[in-house]
Amino acid sequence: MATRGSRSEKVKTIFQQFDSNRDGGLNRDEMAALVVAVNPRVKFSNEQISAILDEVFRTYGEFIDVEKGLTFEGLLRTYDDGAGDVDRDFDALGLELKPLEDKIGVSGTSEEASSSIVDESAMEPHNDQRTAAWAASPNHGIVFDDTWKLVDDLEILIKRLRTRHMKDGKIKNDNSDAFSDPGWSRDFGPSNELSENRFVWDESGTDYASFVKELGVLRARADRVPEGAEALDGQMAIGRMLYEHYLYKEALVSFKRACELNPSDVKPHFRAGNCLYVLGRHTEAKAEFQQALVAAENGGSQWAYLLPQIHVNLGIVLEGEGMVLTACEHYREAAILCPTHFRALKLLGSALFGVGEYKASVKALEEAIYMKNDYADAHCDLASALHAMGDDENAIKEFQKAIDLKPGHADALYNLGGLYMDMGRYQRASEMYTRVLAVWPNHWRAQLNKAVSSLGAGETEEAKKALKEALKMTNRVELHDTISHLKQLQKRKSRRNVNGNGEAAFVTLDTTRFKTSGEKTSLRKELAVALEIRAFQRVTRLNRCDIELIMKEMKETDVPVSYSGHGMPEKSIRKASLEEVLRKLLSFLKPETFVGAIRAINQKILSVLDGTESGRVDLGMLFAVISPLCGGTVGKRKQVAYESLSWRAVNEGSSQIRKSEAQRYIKILRAIYIPSPGNSELLEVRGEADDTLISLSEFVAMFDDEEWGFSILSTLVKLEVYDRIRHGRHVCATCRYPIIGLRFKEMKTHFSLCSQCYCEGKVPSSCSSTQDFIFKEYANEAEAMKDKCFWFGSKGSSKCVS
Repeated sequence: MATRGSRSEKVKTIFQQFDSNRDGGLNRDEMAALVVAVNPRVKFSNEQISAILDEVFRTYGEFIDVEKGLTFEGLLRTYDDGAGDVDRDFDALGLELKPLEDKIGVSGTSEEASSSIVDESAMEPHNDQRTAAWAASPNHGIVFDDTWKLVDDLEILIKRLRTRHMKDGKIKNDNSDAFSDPGWSRDFGPSNELSENRFVWDESGTDYASFVKELGVLRARADRVPEGAEALDGQMAIGRMLYEHYLYKEALVSFKRACELNPSDVKPHFRAGNCLYVLGRHTEAKAEFQQALVAAENGGSQWAYLLPQIHVNLGIVLEGEGMVLTACEHYREAAILCPTHFRALKLLGSALFGVGEYKASVKALEEAIYMKNDYADAHCDLASALHAMGDDENAIKEFQKAIDLKPGHADALYNLGGLYMDMGRYQRASEMYTRVLAVWPNHWRAQLNKAVSSLGAGETEEAKKALKEALKMTNRVELHDTISHLKQLQKRKSRRNVNGNGEAAFVTLDTTRFKTSGEKTSLRKELAVALEIRAFQRVTRLNRCDIELIMKEMKETDVPVSYSGHGMPEKSIRKASLEEVLRKLLSFLKPETFVGAIRAINQKILSVLDGTESGRVDLGMLFAVISPLCGGTVGKRKQVAYESLSWRAVNEGSSQIRKSEAQRYIKILRAIYIPSPGNSELLEVRGEADDTLISLSEFVAMFDDEEWGFSILSTLVKLEVYDRIRHGRHVCATCRYPIIGLRFKEMKTHFSLCSQCYCEGKVPSSCSSTQDFIFKEYANEAEAMKDKCFWFGSKGSSKCVS
């Protein structure tokens, strides 16, 4: 293998070979010739060569001379960072070192090493041994000469283990990276440390046990050196070599030992965090990255090169835990520290998309693509953000760019299929879902959507086939609901064809045509608002958050008082800190579900509470706003809302609250949950200054006011109790879905509507006469049966029922 001296000389020889004008730099033509020459079996297109050169000149901009091109130091750094293999390229070019330089060979093997290592080292030709690309790097490499002996012996051990595993057929390829996670990156550091072709070692055999035992001998050698710095160098080199060969558990042991040797060193914590993340131990990884961050910030400029990557990796781990707002802060910091860090900008854009901040997401993703135009994941996420903003034409273009760059990009294909479905282009949607299934055969949602899009395109047989395949993959209830819905649509279509009238399935009537039977039947307008609030509540799972947790959080949280833009003292915190509070309240949620909850809360609530976009939110007002949606009795929810307002700095020190603050709260509540055109109601609150103190009972009276309060809460509570109730075989007369939740029965013609169609004023086209429709609400079938028995009893007694 090449040592540091021979390695540098080989790079220098390669550099001189292609510096044809002898100006001390490799321009684009010279670099292109080098790329082609060291890859003789690859047929590059002009576009591929151009893309490779763009990447090199962007990544190593600090080593680029404007007039001459890439310097020798820049070429050396590319090899140090793993962009190429010096030995392989040197041999491929047929170059030779001078005899004097050739004597700088491999260091002798330590006598303490096992005899098998010594023998294999002596037998293996030098030009067949491969030095790890990172080893001689000024920032990541080896410092002490004896550490090279450890690396040489470890490489022999790994090669022997790999050979035995290949011989036994035990090595497998892990293709888990074939599909991209929306918005997330798995890249760590400058080298491709998580390759799609990574090996999965078999740790159960005797070969692996023997390897671990001999590895222990090497670790002991590293620890026996007299100087602590040399021991640290040895453990870090062992850990990095193991990491490069996907032996993450063993690498972690070495990095942890390095942390013990020098707790204030940044690199051991950083590398340990990488290992823990790959192993799926995200909480421990976060702790290591946080320690690395503290050490780097305290260590001065020597860690400036690593600080952006620490922020990026910490952000990735936080995002994996669902803490997207906090992750955004770290991505922003990385982009500030390193403005050319395109991965930080891509991750920032993806995370912003995840929390619903689409404009900011588009800006960050466009900057990432400007720096790296062939970034397929960035194009995919940009397309998703554009679609969310309603710019479908440009979204299609960006999805197509992602697919052109990476034909098997499952996310881009699936999302483009959904976009085509929204646009009514069912044939194209079906084609996209077919391509998703070619990449990801067990993607049941793609299979189901293929069935729906095939039906939309008129391909009934293809739709049936896709549905059967989807049923083989999963037995989820929504799949059965979709099948039932499609069957109902097919029946209605057949009936229309037989009658030949071709009329629409339903008509939408004016609100005045809908009457209610009894006081218990919900009004259309009220129910429509309650359904929207309930949908938000189900996305955020706030109804599963015990209202007592808010009281506990107020008692335990110490928030300093600050002054808002309008001069009022309040307990405001940054959005990232607020995310931590919400994580405690919603601790039962999985990370991906919590991300969805944060997105909904950010779009619906924080956008109102942080109208000035200062990045800070009044915590007491937030608690008061979410209290009506939390789990608990109606009375308790109102009480906690009152206590939250009392806890705010404005009312601190008093058990009562000011009437003006109660009025402002209710108007904020209505602005969030019952939005009306404009927000004049919210603005006019600032002109009111009624400082009269009110009690809880007076607050409840204001809260329950039907015209200016939040009386909609009673309807919301009804939906919480009954919106999962199924009504047997009853289906909605207009949408044909099985009725789940409240059922509204028309008392004259006896058809039934689901809550959504009732709110929208839809009735079957066959019933659209000039008469009014009278509806009665049923929460469950027991109520309907009771009514039916009462009706028959009344008939038998010759009594009329009004």
